[in-house]
Amino acid sequence: MRIPIGIILIVIGVILLILGIQASNSFASDVSRLFTGNPTDRSVWLIIGGVVAILVGAGTAAMNWKALTKA
Repeated sequence: MRIPIGIILIVIGVILLILGIQASNSFASDVSRLFTGNPTDRSVWLIIGGVVAILVGAGTAAMNWKALTKA
């Protein structure tokens, strides 16, 4: 039952990662990078959230996949 939850988390993570990468290439991020040297906070948090969701989803699916194949 938890394997679908893991897959859903992976899909959400990929979507967040794509949105974060697109936001980091936006005009607002370019202006922020010009003055501060860093992209916007939104793009950074989207990328971090995407990576975390992918890792948690993969871990959840892998742990439950192991338990499923043992039985």
